[in-house]
Amino acid sequence: MMTTTFARCLQAASLCGAVLLAGCATPPAPSSSKAELPFEQAVAQATDSLAMQTQKQPAFIARMGAKRGVVLDPMIDAGSAQQTVATLLLQERVSERLGSKFDTIEILPFQSANLAKARYLLTGTMTRMTVSEARSPLQINLALTELATGIVAAQSSAVARDDGLDHTPLRYDQDTPVPTKDLVVESYVRTSATAAGQRADPYYLERIAVAPVIKEATTHYNAERYQDALAQYSAAGSSPTGEQLRVLNGIYLSSAKLGRTAEAEQAFGKIVAYGIANQQLGVKFLFNPGGTVFWSDAKISGPYTMWLREIAKASANAKVCMDIVGHTSRTGSVAFNEALSLQRARFVRQRLIGESTTLGERATPSGKGFRENIIGSGTDDAVDALDRRVEFKIVSCS
Repeated sequence: MMTTTFARCLQAASLCGAVLLAGCATPPAPSSSKAELPFEQAVAQATDSLAMQTQKQPAFIARMGAKRGVVLDPMIDAGSAQQTVATLLLQERVSERLGSKFDTIEILPFQSANLAKARYLLTGTMTRMTVSEARSPLQINLALTELATGIVAAQSSAVARDDGLDHTPLRYDQDTPVPTKDLVVESYVRTSATAAGQRADPYYLERIAVAPVIKEATTHYNAERYQDALAQYSAAGSSPTGEQLRVLNGIYLSSAKLGRTAEAEQAFGKIVAYGIANQQLGVKFLFNPGGTVFWSDAKISGPYTMWLREIAKASANAKVCMDIVGHTSRTGSVAFNEALSLQRARFVRQRLIGESTTLGERATPSGKGFRENIIGSGTDDAVDALDRRVEFKIVSCS
């Protein structure tokens, strides 16, 4: 519940037709504190600020007692674009606090029908402030966007200490072959950091209608209901705004889990085509530790031959040139990882040339070591799999 003093102040303001009466306490300013707080305290601070910003608006005062519906588009790690155990905890804590402490706010399930009913769209991100430090502080950004106008009604930030949070990606993000940080996700991240009173990023809002379908599909996939997941991803993909990496990856993964090999290969080909069209494709090829041999477990590396075949075919057909860039996790010395990342890029290049000899003159290998880590944990497990990626960057054939 809101504080008694502030509640009386709002009630009096409503009766008198004023925004705030003289002598009443001014609501808290938007939270943008950079002080490091324990996770639970940081979430509470950011959430309370978000709610208080809406409560001091004239439209709210004029409708005292009216419930305002809020739908929540799942929160993500802004660096990796993944949903993790930690981002799931973040959105659960924010939802619980908004729904229990502020009785004028009603959290509605993120479903297509509720987009028309809800007043606000809630988005949120968690970002590691220093990637090179495994347990560096986390920036939390939350935003409430008014669906009718596309204007951010409230935005808050807080800095949380990473006190043992679990950053393991959820099942879909562990399995996805290609990082999903495309233009839609980048737009979501920008919206979550947009100042109150400004328009939310239009690229994201223009595609919001399909977001609940993607969320439902991903929920099915994480629960191992692959047939339902495929149906929902396919429905999302057939919509006018459904060409997104989250959808293309989902169709591929669900088809593969269902044993539909031909459909999975066709779906991966579309992922590659999307990457070439956008001039960059990052693929999570996992190697045995310290070497240039693909991961020994066939459950992990089994599809790699097909992935390489599709990448080679699409690249040859498009007649593009590309840099093949290897990356490593933070384990080991700088010199060792620089050399290892280059060796892995060369290995992948040779495999591609084996599929299409025309790529020999068009593909250049390079290595970045761990200089461009996305996660930076150095744990060499599911958490930092994105750091061990190989990227294909489309470049000029000069």
